[in-house]
Amino acid sequence: VQLVESGGGLVQPGGSLRLSCAASGFTFSSYAMSWYRQAPGKERDLVARITSAGGTTNYADSVKGRFTISRDNAKNTVYLQMNSLKPEDTAVYYCNVRPWGMSYWGKGTLVTVSS
Repeated sequence: VQLVESGGGLVQPGGSLRLSCAASGFTFSSYAMSWYRQAPGKERDLVARITSAGGTTNYADSVKGRFTISRDNAKNTVYLQMNSLKPEDTAVYYCNVRPWGMSYWGKGTLVTVSS
């Protein structure tokens, strides 16, 4: 299993970013996908989750109404559209999948929200 995140960077408060996670090594369309984030000195927390066909999404309360998770099963890619970014959104963002009862992570992409 390989998960490769991209799209992070430095953005001003109120700005937007779109993260991507390219997946391989498993049947992408069969599994739910998740985005997590870890801020400096804090635990890794769930940000958003999407079911295998994309019909159901769930979000952390802190990002509801600002972030949108989506997926393209033809491209084996999951996305996280982040709008109205706040300094407290600064973190390394990770893609996650749990096929076969095991948890796999990408290396993460850093998002920094600062003026």
